[in-house]
Amino acid sequence: MKMNKYFIIILITTLSFGQTKRKLVWEENFNKPTLDESVWNFELGDGCPNLCGWGNNERQVYTNKNHEIKDGELIIHARKEEDVYTSTRITTQNKKVFQYGRIEARAKLPVGHGLWPAFWMLGENISKVGWPKSGEIDILEYVGKEPHTVFTSLHTQDSHGNTINTKKTKIESIEDGFHIYAIDWTKDKIDFFVDDILVYTFQPVIKNENTWPYNQPFYLIINLAIGGDFGGPAVDDSALPQKFVIDYIKEYQ
Repeated sequence: MKMNKYFIIILITTLSFGQTKRKLVWEENFNKPTLDESVWNFELGDGCPNLCGWGNNERQVYTNKNHEIKDGELIIHARKEEDVYTSTRITTQNKKVFQYGRIEARAKLPVGHGLWPAFWMLGENISKVGWPKSGEIDILEYVGKEPHTVFTSLHTQDSHGNTINTKKTKIESIEDGFHIYAIDWTKDKIDFFVDDILVYTFQPVIKNENTWPYNQPFYLIINLAIGGDFGGPAVDDSALPQKFVIDYIKEYQ
């Protein structure tokens, strides 16, 4: 379809107006020398005894030493130290929650078979109802064994494990530099974006506690897993160490 210049001007104006209607209500720019622990928690260890391998047979041990904040960026390091894989996982559980609006992160992916970086969310009620009834929103997942591909997914009581509600998006340049990963979440649907391009929409016709747990607050998680059911099982040790870099996180309402 050929678009004339007047249609293009109208389209650009409409998109710009849509953006200006949003209000930035919270942002994390990692501009302090250390992680702000009034917002963030470290999750430590290998998940045992309650969730060994973090529920996915992951191989890393999480520490509070595998990260740094440098030049306004959070850098998570995946390493192999002797026979132990180490990394970092942080959450906003019990400190900062989100419900509806646009949530986005600007991030640069690590590269290597066995690496599994993620920017995702869990329902605040997980300690009461458990997973997957709490719901899960995977804004970004990437696995090194499938290069040039990003995954955007959801888990609910009605659909979990084999991840029916998901989309694989092929982006040849996704490993190059920074990209923006976002959701636009309303009471009716969740749209997923990569660099402001819509890649997936979740909008079930029937909404109940088993299909739509997304009518409650969620908290954020950022982590870099190693191996596991999805990321592995094989890990290319020669690719380590690697970095998962997060420039910022923003919430708009």
